[in-house]
Amino acid sequence: MDKVKVVIWGFGAMGRGMAQMLMLKKGVEIKGVCDRNPEIVGLDIRTLIPVESDHPSVIIESDIDHILSHHRPDIVLLCTDSFVKGAYEKIKKVVSYGINVISTAEEMAYPMASEPKLALQIDHIAKAFNVTVLGTGINPGFIMDLLVVALTGTMVDVEHIEAKRINSLSPFGPTVMHEQGVGLSLGDYHHLVADGKLAGHVGFHESVMMISDALGVKLDGFQQQMAPIVTTIDRKSLFGEAKAGHVAGINMTGQGLLNGNVFIDMIHPQQIEPEIEGTHTGDYINLKGTPNIHMSITPEIDGGVGTIAMCVNMIPHVINAKPGLKTMLDLPVPRAILGDMRDLIEH
Repeated sequence: MDKVKVVIWGFGAMGRGMAQMLMLKKGVEIKGVCDRNPEIVGLDIRTLIPVESDHPSVIIESDIDHILSHHRPDIVLLCTDSFVKGAYEKIKKVVSYGINVISTAEEMAYPMASEPKLALQIDHIAKAFNVTVLGTGINPGFIMDLLVVALTGTMVDVEHIEAKRINSLSPFGPTVMHEQGVGLSLGDYHHLVADGKLAGHVGFHESVMMISDALGVKLDGFQQQMAPIVTTIDRKSLFGEAKAGHVAGINMTGQGLLNGNVFIDMIHPQQIEPEIEGTHTGDYINLKGTPNIHMSITPEIDGGVGTIAMCVNMIPHVINAKPGLKTMLDLPVPRAILGDMRDLIEH
């Protein structure tokens, strides 16, 4: 059987990380990489990835149509955008070639939450071309939703859910830095919030709806809040920088309401280099019911590595899935693939 053929669209922090992971895996090969950054178009990906590998040369191109028509991959890892509206046309293009898609866009983890009409269109298009579309990542996609759902499987009843992730933004690229307001003055932050131009964490609505739908609960409301995390000292990560007195990240909170009360509580402060000012990262899930469950992972599961691994490890499960738009609720439990990826392909 031929190796699983992969194309990566978007070669920022996440795309490069996925390429590095794929270059070390068995039974899979990167056939093409697309990016619009003129500084890297024309380069061999091996010059940008610090790993020893005998993987064939792959030249970064800017024309996705040429890549898809020439290589006809089994799947595209779409590492662009955060919102369904931004990713939709790209997904539609890939699907029209009869190719499966895994998207890192946060809203794509459960697109029916914020964009039900576009989600339905993606589902129809995918079925028409006999392929599968999945959105996933570390969060949303696992920590604050799928893992919560899995833990409730050991419970007789659930009265209240709290998911808390205290994490570092440092592994992520420029898009996330922009969404989190990293480096902004407080004045600029408040202006952007007032104008609705600062996203903060994207995915609370998706996570809350994934959990409630999985549990068969019809919520009667959803709300979220955001507040700036202001650094008292200069901080710098690979793709972000915040001077003292400026925004290093955002504290996001959100609630899923049931009968007027908070049923799902989401708490998610994230910032670059949190340890510099004594903030320790971690993932925490607290479930009240029968029995009560308290899960703690310290430090946090690395957001960059986690997102990269989730997307790569889901490749065979997406290829095997029935056509249509899927979420992490629909597919097998994610797991590390240590053997040959071809061994997991059913057809």
